[in-house]
Amino acid sequence: MKKFLALALALVMALGLVACGSSSSSTTSKDSGKEAAGTVYYLNFKPESDTAWQQLAKDYTAETGVTVKVVTAASGKYQETLTAEMDKGDAAPTMFQCGNQAGLKTWGDYCYNLKDSDVAKELTTNDFNLYKEDGSLAAIGYCYESFGIIVNKALLKQAGHDVSEIKDFASLKAVAEDITAQHAAGKLDFAAFTSAGLDGSSSWRFSGHLANMPLFYEFRDDKVTAQPATIKGTYLDNYKNIWDLYINNSDTKGAALASATGDQAEAEFGQNKAVFYQNGTWEYANLVTDKTKGFNMNASDLTMIPIYCGVSGEEKAGLCSGTENMWAVNSKASAANIKATLDFMKWVVTSDKGTTMMAQQFGPIPFKSAKSSDNVFFNDANSYISKGNYTVTWAFNYTPNVDTWRAGVVAALTQYSAGSGSWDDVKTAMVQGWATQYKAQ
Repeated sequence: MKKFLALALALVMALGLVACGSSSSSTTSKDSGKEAAGTVYYLNFKPESDTAWQQLAKDYTAETGVTVKVVTAASGKYQETLTAEMDKGDAAPTMFQCGNQAGLKTWGDYCYNLKDSDVAKELTTNDFNLYKEDGSLAAIGYCYESFGIIVNKALLKQAGHDVSEIKDFASLKAVAEDITAQHAAGKLDFAAFTSAGLDGSSSWRFSGHLANMPLFYEFRDDKVTAQPATIKGTYLDNYKNIWDLYINNSDTKGAALASATGDQAEAEFGQNKAVFYQNGTWEYANLVTDKTKGFNMNASDLTMIPIYCGVSGEEKAGLCSGTENMWAVNSKASAANIKATLDFMKWVVTSDKGTTMMAQQFGPIPFKSAKSSDNVFFNDANSYISKGNYTVTWAFNYTPNVDTWRAGVVAALTQYSAGSGSWDDVKTAMVQGWATQYKAQ
């Protein structure tokens, strides 16, 4: 009897081991005997692109047989949703967003090193990527926005100039001042620059975007990779160069800048009253496709050039570009799911269906197989990158207590432009204001 029970127990244990083996993560196909493919779960954070991602997931599954699940977090709820989903173990997202240093502090341990991945090898630039302190590639920037100086090439030609002449601050200044001289003499019915309005609807372009220029070059020199407690103001004379050029070569001057609005500047450009207009890729639709504003601009007449301010070597600058749209891969996922996710990411940025969707939804993508967009400003940004020009990245993302700091800069710019304040006041607002707001935050 004891021998029978021992044999029975041995048989049960053997069957149990077989059963356990059949439920391991390395399952086999009944038909081929090959190891089953992993699956992909993408937690998307842009609700406006949900429909496009859902369709792309279906297309990929139909083509490869690999299951791709896309879940889109509600607007403003991404971090909350990500936290909840990451608690689901094997059912957690395999692909998610980690868009800045704050996100890296939270999710760094979950970011698979993408440095040697096939998708990383498709990149045309590393300027939009997020790295850990050890040099590992935590997240890949898959799209971006850009700003610079928008140019009406048709008006520029009327003034006797061509955009190819403008390669640095000196050449930009020469062209702008010649247009101003012709305008003053009644030979041209348009100004060089649109109004540099300091009303709240416009001032962000100068206290944020234009202020990025001195910040970028200072941080580049000093190898700043995290929010600094203080800034030195090394390039504030260059900031003055471009600001003076704006306000001295526009139809709106002095104290009038305090109440000049963003809509005013847009209308001046859209109605062919100025050649140059500082703004971003997002302005394209307003100028070309939105007929409700009464503009009738041809895309072929428009281009975007870098913001030049007199820094040595700036002839190799590209547009001011940045993003918080970054893909990370969950390092806690199974090896099979990580591989499936990396394969999917590569397909998105190399296949016809993937690159078409990306161009339609996100504009420029920094990958070799990127498709051109209808937005000429996006294509200008990619063109500078493809030529090897350096990207002027978004240093203003480090600004402490951003609204309060910018308000101080705008107040100082307003007084300086009206003649009731000095440039030293602008320097104080930027440098001392930064230190003050860093402590306050």
